[in-house]
Amino acid sequence: MQIARVLGTVTSTQKEHSLRGIKFLVLQFIDDDGEPLPGYEVAADNVGAGIDEWVLVSHGSAARQVSGSEQRPVDAAVIAIIDTVSLENRLLYSKRDQDR
Repeated sequence: MQIARVLGTVTSTQKEHSLRGIKFLVLQFIDDDGEPLPGYEVAADNVGAGIDEWVLVSHGSAARQVSGSEQRPVDAAVIAIIDTVSLENRLLYSKRDQDR
């Protein structure tokens, strides 16, 4: 799993039948200092994440282990919305601080 920040959404009116009803998010991964890494990834949203939230992303076959996603052509899935991240006894991220 990796930590990422939600930057936006992807809208698609025409898509593979098994992907109908799935929300797609544009994500940017976060490094050990809480800074964004270059590049973006699109992931299926399984938890209702929103813009600027930090999330956990599962990749590859693990992204299809979510109930109902076993037969979907998805290789990245948002599986959790993060409340806090602590690293080496310091708070790297707190959703509470972001909501203010």
